[in-house]
Amino acid sequence: MLDQLNRLARRILLLMARGTIALVDDTKGVQTLQVRLNPLELIPDVPRYAEYGFTSNPPAGSQSLIAFKNGDRNDGFVIATSNAKYRMTALASGEIAIHDNKGQSVYLSASGIVVNGGGNPITLTNAPEVIADTPLLKCKGDILDNYETNTRTVAGMREVANSHVHPINDVQTGGSTINTQPPTQQE
Repeated sequence: MLDQLNRLARRILLLMARGTIALVDDTKGVQTLQVRLNPLELIPDVPRYAEYGFTSNPPAGSQSLIAFKNGDRNDGFVIATSNAKYRMTALASGEIAIHDNKGQSVYLSASGIVVNGGGNPITLTNAPEVIADTPLLKCKGDILDNYETNTRTVAGMREVANSHVHPINDVQTGGSTINTQPPTQQE
């Protein structure tokens, strides 16, 4: 009886384990990880399950939490991963962030949504239109529309518009032509 209880206790202890991710295979339908549980135990091809619609490729050295069916180390699956080195901190209660190890993030803060490109371009694709339904759209930098064919920014076009003149034909005797003054309307 004591032997059976010891076996049961050992299986209960083996139901969960923490490990360090050594390698990720993201080429299959279900991502698999190679996880080191201790200096002597390296488990290959452990499936990793994630919430629908969310996916990631955790960098080597990330921590993982593994569940083992009936405490069997050959039948486990990763249920969570984390990397304290890259985790965003100081979020207020109820706030959410999606982030990576390059400084890119989407932060749903209490005061609004912040998209941080981490110094990289942000690209919106495959949208027939983008609607900004807001009473005021602010842009800190310049704007370039039709960027593949247009070489002028909005600031450049504003400079041309503010300094252009129009010829006025035949306003003086003798057929003279003069130009208007640049616009005087303030921005």
